[in-house]
Amino acid sequence: MPMNYTQLILFAIACCVTEQASAQSVQVSPHRVVVPLRLAEVKWADGFWRQRLATCRDKTVPAMWEIMRGTKYKPYLEHFRIAAGLSDGTYHGAPFNDGDFYKWMEAVCALQATEPDPEWDQRLDEIVEIIGKAQRADGYLHTPVLIANRNGDTTVKPFGDRFNFEMYNMGHLMTVACVHHDLTGKDSLLNIARKAANFLDNAYRNPTPEQAGHAICPSHYMGLLDLYRTTGETRYLNLAERLIQMRDQIVDGGDDNQDRLPFMRQNEAVGHAVRATYLYAGIADLYAETGDKKLLKPLTAIWNNLVEKKLYITGGCGALYDGASPDGSKDQGSITRVHQAFGRNYQLPNTTAHNETCANIGNVLWNWRMFLASGEAKYIDVMELALYNSVLSGVSLNGTGFFYTNPLRVSEAAPVDLRWSRMRVPFVTSFCCPPNVARTIAQVSGYAYAKSDNAIWVNLYSSNTLDTKLRSGSRVLLEQRTEYPWNGKVQITVVECPAQPMELKLRIPGWAKSATLKVDGESVATELTPGTYASLERTWKPGTVIELNLPMPVQLIESHPLVEETRNHLAVKRGPIVYCLESIDLPKGTSLAEVRIPADVNLQSRFDADLLQGVTVLEGEFAFLGTGDWPDKLYREFKRPDSTPIPATLVPYFTWSNRGASEMSVWLPLN
Repeated sequence: MPMNYTQLILFAIACCVTEQASAQSVQVSPHRVVVPLRLAEVKWADGFWRQRLATCRDKTVPAMWEIMRGTKYKPYLEHFRIAAGLSDGTYHGAPFNDGDFYKWMEAVCALQATEPDPEWDQRLDEIVEIIGKAQRADGYLHTPVLIANRNGDTTVKPFGDRFNFEMYNMGHLMTVACVHHDLTGKDSLLNIARKAANFLDNAYRNPTPEQAGHAICPSHYMGLLDLYRTTGETRYLNLAERLIQMRDQIVDGGDDNQDRLPFMRQNEAVGHAVRATYLYAGIADLYAETGDKKLLKPLTAIWNNLVEKKLYITGGCGALYDGASPDGSKDQGSITRVHQAFGRNYQLPNTTAHNETCANIGNVLWNWRMFLASGEAKYIDVMELALYNSVLSGVSLNGTGFFYTNPLRVSEAAPVDLRWSRMRVPFVTSFCCPPNVARTIAQVSGYAYAKSDNAIWVNLYSSNTLDTKLRSGSRVLLEQRTEYPWNGKVQITVVECPAQPMELKLRIPGWAKSATLKVDGESVATELTPGTYASLERTWKPGTVIELNLPMPVQLIESHPLVEETRNHLAVKRGPIVYCLESIDLPKGTSLAEVRIPADVNLQSRFDADLLQGVTVLEGEFAFLGTGDWPDKLYREFKRPDSTPIPATLVPYFTWSNRGASEMSVWLPLN
């Protein structure tokens, strides 16, 4: 769909005009300590996240479009066409496929923020037109029901099945509509989302216990609050609050959907991890608007439970494929079986770890909102951990292969035939994760900074340019240069700043034990406490250079002794990156089961520009202990094996399985 020169000029002018208009339409959340920036205000210059963004733009999004516009695997856009009467056919796919398509659209919109492409803009217009034609006159929009009705089946009705993911789909519709409006200034998709929200507002005017079950995977809380902030219409805030309160009316709830107990009585992360993290993120969003401190008590207790007892070292969550949560509870008569459950405290298996990519992204969404509500660096620490490890592991380095689950160990002799592939694949039958990881990577720049009245908060380190305004209207232009996460040296140059004093708040990650800070070459007498923000308040001058150094020594990590699978094991971490050992980096014929990590191992870091698109590897000498052949026995008499030193190279966890089939482990038994 080529555009001529005149069309390109008009497109550029429209982008400028609508950007200014949309920047003024965002509702400020009164109970946020800090506020997020618009995507267009941060541009990656080069380095780590620029590389990921380019792959997302050039490979992931186009490859996903080829899948979603056709019917080779499952219909996505075609479902909307059928629902609109533009094609003939039946519904064929999971009930949440509409939401998956909206997430892909969100990725496209986010990519338009910094590098607008007229072709994608036109394509979005065409897609939005089809979605609008599919929407019912009263605002209802869920293609499984609409297609059934169009084909003459009047027994299929809205909200006839609580597991039909209607709320989930409409929630993602609202979120992408707000992103689309913010970045293009267009109302086309926003109007569709408002009609859908208005339908929900009417349908759930006086919620009943029967309706209370319709909250599966609740993206709609975040979506409604996005819509409220974009439009300023309080009916959407009131609806979000009403739908959250509605959960407590349910008479047959369970852990699977976090509604066995009223939310205010919950203090532990339970049930389906995606549904849980979406719920927690939505309630944190609600707190930002209402300031209801009663919401913070369970959120804080649940967060502490997750981080202290149920979170993988990679930031992944949702340990079990199937199980009851909590499985040892005396309340067996009322708890329910759960798919991808958090499990009990310290239950963190490695080979059978579920860690769905969507749950890890849900962890990011929740921690981001907890940070906005509090300004506490610990939430960004967890968010960063997940982003660099368990989120990025969900997509291949070439951008076209995906994991649904993210285990911490893979061996040739697995104890069970697992459902999901241990090699990334272009299509997963549950296709929720690929577009989710695409929209996340496309929007990481939105997490890099935040701001308060007279302060800029620096959250993530990567080469970029920040161009924003303080509440006073003063422009702030910063240039950040760094090789993070491979190197902890960060340089921030003040290009433009207000004439009055302004505060810069630099995050000191929890792992950074010996950070140093200089301004124009002079050390700053400011306490640099890991897991906090270092504050610099002064009247800045253009050309001022801030140098933050975050040394990255190799860290050997052990787990709590109640994590039975990793007792007497060590993991390796450097900066925010968790490392793993792949058998491809061992001498030929060596199994990971025969490798031990010495307690005094000396691991040296080395950046290899030619390996895995450029990564820092860790090299050292491990121990080989031949285990011999096991007969068909469960136990045998122990005989101490001989130990032989062998060279080994550790690679970042997110890069594993990019060089063909291989054994892999994050946790290594101690020699």
